[in-house]
Amino acid sequence: MSFPIQNELLVSVLETLTQGELLLVEISDTDYTRKLPVAFNASIGGHYRHCLDHFRSLLDAAVAGNLNYDHRERGTLVENDRFAALNTTRELRTAYEQLNPAVLTRSLDVTCKTSYASSGSQVSPSTVGREIMYSVAHAVHHYALIGVMAGIMELKLPAGFGVAPSTLKHQQTAGQAA
Repeated sequence: MSFPIQNELLVSVLETLTQGELLLVEISDTDYTRKLPVAFNASIGGHYRHCLDHFRSLLDAAVAGNLNYDHRERGTLVENDRFAALNTTRELRTAYEQLNPAVLTRSLDVTCKTSYASSGSQVSPSTVGREIMYSVAHAVHHYALIGVMAGIMELKLPAGFGVAPSTLKHQQTAGQAA
């Protein structure tokens, strides 16, 4: 699938959201919401909602200001309804397609709870572009967890789902060298 946007950071978000969309059309509603005790009683829907939360928070910050990853809701419709997740994925993809690449250099103060010892959240300076890199990498790791969960449930996933772009590139290069 090709994208009309030339900026690679924005393309990476679109690629990641497209992978998510492919997942959502491949699995059933039951598999999307099934909680696996061996995986901390999590569901594919919970992991996927978490990824979309980050992309939504980042998009909102790109338009309106600072970014707070801690302001997320659990147990939402996106987590429990595959169709709602599919609609949200498509809405986010459209919004990122329309995002002006000039916003990538916008400075942000990013808030996120990272310390177990501290009761508060930490704040660090960043940019929209840097946070896109984080959000894509974060989603890839959650997609990998979804891949493990799908394996346990014996589900078939789209090719390359949950595999880091650098790993896919390495595999392609190693395959050509063989």
